[in-house]
Amino acid sequence: MINNIHDRTFSLVYERFIRMFSTYWAPWELNIPKQVPVSTWHSKPTDVPSIEIPFINYEVYVPATQQELARSTRANLPWAEDHFQERVSGIPHNPAPSEAWWPFAVEGNGAHKTEEVYSHTYPERYWPKEASFGYYADGTPHPMRGIRFWYGDLQDMINLLVNDPLTRQAYLPVWFPEDTGAVHGERVPCSLGYHFLIRNDSLHCSYTMRSCDFIRHWADDMYMTGRLMQHVAEYVGVSVGSLICQISSLHIFEGDALTMSRLMGEIDEDYKPAAF
Repeated sequence: MINNIHDRTFSLVYERFIRMFSTYWAPWELNIPKQVPVSTWHSKPTDVPSIEIPFINYEVYVPATQQELARSTRANLPWAEDHFQERVSGIPHNPAPSEAWWPFAVEGNGAHKTEEVYSHTYPERYWPKEASFGYYADGTPHPMRGIRFWYGDLQDMINLLVNDPLTRQAYLPVWFPEDTGAVHGERVPCSLGYHFLIRNDSLHCSYTMRSCDFIRHWADDMYMTGRLMQHVAEYVGVSVGSLICQISSLHIFEGDALTMSRLMGEIDEDYKPAAF
């Protein structure tokens, strides 16, 4: 079931995914995307089937500048940059201010909140030491603690790379033990985590995702991951290398047919829309 993509730029991978998904509506049976009935989306009930490409793997070269990264990923700017800055701010925002102007928000994203907060945010997961609900008498937050040790955060991982550039231990998790089994019944992160490796004076990253909605999340996710690599590389003093990405479930939904037809028309002037 592994689907290896051999294109090496975000732009080419983007076009490859559009062509792959579009084969779902083609009149032959050898298309890769398959319909997968789902009962929930973001932990909420749904009866809209997904169209899935399973176990995607690809490697892309990450541009050195923010401007080129934005062009190659087709990210939704300024939102993606706004939210990236929140992710690296050192503040465990929940909710992050930019959630108010996310381009695909539905009813203010309220369906995914418990009271006034989300089940998780990426700023919280990047900066978990300050995300505790407990406080000292002077009002400072009580740091989060694991089974034996205090939590680390993005800055601790960067410091590890600065002090030991050839380390194999520079991993930033987004998936935490509290997500295992989704026992709380809430939404869990789509991202599992980032493994950074410096080789030949370049910073490379292996990024693993359990799930990614191609239309609503892929471009911004790739942009913010590339920006994270640029951020870490600048801090450590090395160049930006490759992003190796693994996505267990890359998907769209049946209702996205017209959007996919439009996207195909944008990349292929000879494309003739299918009858939906």
